[in-house]
Order: sequence, then structure tokens, then C-alpha cells
Amino acid sequence: MERDRITVEEELAVFCKGAAEVIDEAFLKERIVAARNEKRPLKIKLGADPSAPDIHLGHSVVLWKLAQLQKLGHEIIFLIGDFTGRIGDPTGKSETRKPLTTEDVMANAQTYKEQIFKILDPEKTRIVFNSEWLAPLTFEDVIKLGSKYTVARMLERDDFENRYTNNKPIGVHEFFYPLAQGYDSVALEADVELGGTDQKFNLLVGRDLQRAYNQIPQVCLLMPILEGTDGVKKMSKSLNNYIGVNEEPSEMFGKIMSISDEMMFRYYLLLTDKTVENVDEMKESVSSGSLHPMEAKKQLAIEIVDNYHGLGAGLKARSVFEKIFAKKQIPDDIAEVSFSLLAEKIDGYNSGNEILVSKLFSTAFSMSGGEAKRLIKGGGARIDKEKVADFQSMVVPLDGMILQAGKRRFCKLVK
Repeated sequence: MERDRITVEEELAVFCKGAAEVIDEAFLKERIVAARNEKRPLKIKLGADPSAPDIHLGHSVVLWKLAQLQKLGHEIIFLIGDFTGRIGDPTGKSETRKPLTTEDVMANAQTYKEQIFKILDPEKTRIVFNSEWLAPLTFEDVIKLGSKYTVARMLERDDFENRYTNNKPIGVHEFFYPLAQGYDSVALEADVELGGTDQKFNLLVGRDLQRAYNQIPQVCLLMPILEGTDGVKKMSKSLNNYIGVNEEPSEMFGKIMSISDEMMFRYYLLLTDKTVENVDEMKESVSSGSLHPMEAKKQLAIEIVDNYHGLGAGLKARSVFEKIFAKKQIPDDIAEVSFSLLAEKIDGYNSGNEILVSKLFSTAFSMSGGEAKRLIKGGGARIDKEKVADFQSMVVPLDGMILQAGKRRFCKLVK
């Protein structure tokens, strides 16, 4: 194990790097020492309800922490809440959340597994589903579980308290979400549980339930919520300030380059293996002028792109970025869209005919009609470098025609 080659203090520093809160750090140190003496890894758990199948860099903050701890030889347990996903996590919700169907949960879970292994080692990651121990519980078991926690404690949770104060309904089943998630820690005998700061209440319930079941309570390792490319609001697909882990390398690179210089260091700390000392040294170099912030940001973008697309993808994406932005050139290896694909996707289209420009862009870039219209209305669509002004205008697709969507996406029409 790699942790055999580092001190307890150094191992503790890996756990705590970038964390928003550790409950509690002194106890975590005790658990590290105990695990070393027992010559066993710590069981480190991360639970995820598969309610949204697309992971972005905001989601990956906890995954990178898991990856760092996995390299130390600890047992990483990625728990997919196929059972709790059917209850619906009420965290931050101002009204009762609609539960997912079994089919939705399992489809999203498969997508999750594919994406997390861009970060975690699949051979060293234990994937579990909480239906394994929650589904067999009898009604008597559930009543006993409910007896371990009080309504008063439940109402300390912000979203429940706010809804109760404002006379908004709270389903009794919603109380069972944090209980079920907490029981996951009991079933797995977790030593450490990771989560975002918005999951603090749920993680603490797990800690309390472990005590109730005569187990050593888990350490709660809370990671911060990552801001999106706007540098203000949390990264979210709905706010369009996200960077998806499945995005094309050049798109990912360009979005990273759009973040502020100040936010860059936060991304380095939470999304790479750079130590706190490494990041502080880089800040000093930028401050002194010995390192240009643009170059530091390009190095960040290279590292993140490499992490998701393989070594070398970052340098290639940098080359594309510099051609587009520095030299105002169109990249050499852009995607090609054939006339036959247009005919296949667009009813009634024949080569040489006019086509609605919004339909052309939505087909060429695999976006919805609404996205294509918004792109054109916002001035982000170009044909052969000329801006498209009206999404209702007609155009004749020509061989070799270059379409551009936004600053970084290009394609060429070919016969």
C-alpha cells in the first residue's frame, strides 16, 4: 500500500485536502492509526442516487477525493441508491420530490458506472446497490429503524424545517430517505463517508445510526460544492455553467479556459492531484509574474482533459484552442456531416434543396430544435464564418460548407 510509505500526518493531509468540513479530524486521525495497526484499509463510502445520468466536474469533486484515497490502498465503496432513488432525496427541495421509476434508476445507474470509471479504478472499486439490504426489510424492521431517530431531529434539517414553518407538505416517506441512507452505513460498517456539504444532515444520520447499532461512528468528510464556469453559482446543467465529463476534449478545454484566474486555483485544488503546497506555489508564481495566468490555466485544462480522455488529449485540445482563439483558424480535424445523414435525419430533404437553418444546425450538431434556435438567436451560429441572423431563414447545404456552433464547435458538410 502506498500509505505504508507516508506518515500518518501525510495521510491525514490527503484526506483533508480541499475538504469543507471533517467530522471530526481528530477522530479521523485515530481511525487512520487504528487501521494501520490492524493492517487493514478503511472502508470509504460514497452514495449516489442515480437521478441524473450525466456527471459534470462538479459531481467529480468527491470522485477525485475517492481516487486519491484509493491510491493509498483504502477500500472504496461506490453505493448506487437504486432503492433510495425510488424514494427521492428531499435535500434542498421546497416540495415533495417525485420518485424515480425502477427503470429510470437502473438505466441511470448503468450510465453512472460508465462515467465514474473515468476517475476510479474499476478493479479496485466495490460497486453496491442498497436494495440488497433495504428491500428485504420487513415492516417490523422499518418500524424499528424509525424508532432510532426522532421527529424533532428530522425537523432540524433545513428543508424540512422550512417546509414545516411555511405549511408546505412533508411526506412521511421523506423522513425515511435520510434513515435509509444512514442505514447504508450500518449495513456496510463504513469507516468514512464522503458527500457534498448539502449532504451533511444525511451523513450525520448515518453516524448516529451506527452508534444506535453499536458500531464505531463513521467520519463525515464533506467536500465543497464547485462553482461553475461563471464562478458564482454552483455547477449545474440547468444553469448552463457546467463542464461535462463526457464532453469533447476541445469543448472541455475551452470551457476551462473561460473560468476566472481566481477560480482556476480552486479547480486545481479540487479536480487534480496537486497538493495544497503545489497550488500555493503556483499562486505565488502567478502573483510574482514568473508564471502567466493564461499558461497556468492551459496547464490546468491539459491535466483535466487528460484525466478524462487519456494522456495526450489535453495537448491536442490546446492546439485546437490556440488555432481557434489565438490564430482565429478553423481546426484541421473537425467532424464531417454527410449529405446522406441530412437526408436520413430530415424528412423530405434532397441534395441541392433549401433547408431551414435551425434544422441544419440541430441535425449537424445533434442538438434539439430549441437549442439550435437559442444558439442562432444568441449570435452563436456561423456558416463559412458568416453569422446566421435568423433561425427561420433557409440555406442550401453545399459540399465543404463549414458550420460553427458557439466558439468551439465546428463541422464540415461533405457529399
